[in-house]
Amino acid sequence: MLASSETRIKDILDDIVRSSPYIKAVAMARISGVTIVSVMPTYVSPEHVSAMSAVMVLLGERIARAMRSGELNQVYIKGDQGHIVLTSVGHEAVLMITAEEHAPLGLLFIEMARAAQKLRKLV
Repeated sequence: MLASSETRIKDILDDIVRSSPYIKAVAMARISGVTIVSVMPTYVSPEHVSAMSAVMVLLGERIARAMRSGELNQVYIKGDQGHIVLTSVGHEAVLMITAEEHAPLGLLFIEMARAAQKLRKLV
């Protein structure tokens, strides 16, 4: 991937973070689990999160196929202190967003879908 693509990806991820005061972290990783770009707090290991995110999306795709639910749209994880949403970016990458507990999920899903559409053109 060219450095200019990484810069554009970083700009898109920064836009996601700026779009809502509820968003705590965002990352994009290759489906292999390697981090492409991340915007995360210092206490988070982007490499670990990227690897786990890729595995979760791959498992979600398998479950969706097994259950004949069509194409996987997103994987949603609810914790007692917030939300984690994962979505495929084409067949090459995964987008992960972490948001606070009171985040408006509808807006978060819309913002994530818009970002994934832009990111598909870059991977």
